[in-house]
Amino acid sequence: MSASDDMENSAAPLIEHLAELRNRLIRSLLAFIVGMVICFAVWNPIFDFLTLPLCDALAARGQDDCGLVLIALQEGFFVAISISLLGGLVLSFPVISYQMWRFVAPGLYRTEKNAFLPFLVASPFMFFLGASFAYFAITPLAFDFFLGFQQPGTLMEGTDGATGVAGIAFQGSAQAYLSLTIKFIVAFGLCFQLPVLLTLMGKAGLVSSRGLRNMRKYAVVGILLLAALATPPDVISQVILFVVVYGLYEISIQLVRRVEKKKDAAARAEGVIGEGESLFDEDFDEDEKP
Repeated sequence: MSASDDMENSAAPLIEHLAELRNRLIRSLLAFIVGMVICFAVWNPIFDFLTLPLCDALAARGQDDCGLVLIALQEGFFVAISISLLGGLVLSFPVISYQMWRFVAPGLYRTEKNAFLPFLVASPFMFFLGASFAYFAITPLAFDFFLGFQQPGTLMEGTDGATGVAGIAFQGSAQAYLSLTIKFIVAFGLCFQLPVLLTLMGKAGLVSSRGLRNMRKYAVVGILLLAALATPPDVISQVILFVVVYGLYEISIQLVRRVEKKKDAAARAEGVIGEGESLFDEDFDEDEKP
């Protein structure tokens, strides 16, 4: 067989993989477009749902007017587009994940499939959990903090004429409010991916439970910075985010340690290591508390 024949035979599988990747991407894009069109048709109820925390915060302050304004002529259209993009991604995510899995799965061994599939299921669940936490717990606190900077206006008649205090009333932009709310939802959804990401990295051997424990002090600093950037400047929201994310970090350590124990058990069964030995933290105290 000539060198040109070898090149042609090696190029054929590559072309087939690229063709399959193209088909998977096209199907994912079509699913996203369909989801986007569906959400564009019902963007008003979705927007009403996203504004509930604001309306509740205003109602708690005795303000019945929960209207948002359109500062620019085209702002309403871009609000609908933003909702459609986010909603389309959410609706099409199962299809996109399935297409990714169908493309990757043929190249994996059965053990690798069994190891990767739970993370594919856990990732959207944890994102939804984080998004729900942001919507139901963080945004009410954040909006109540922001609305606290309002002040009523007063007008008094004095000897030198009318005097008073200028009022500060909330008249929010619809697009600015939506951007802030989506920021909270996406940020917390991504933060809740921490256990999934670290456990997957532990399975791949990229991190260890000992390394994560040794990095605790740096993790605390990083989480504090994250809390300062992802939440408004009120202490309550920052403390809640810090406690939650640090709790997820500690859970990740235990999940990675569990992965290591399974690897040790498999290595003992194959005779690679003996009883009482470990491929990882040999001096790790299993009764150690984080």
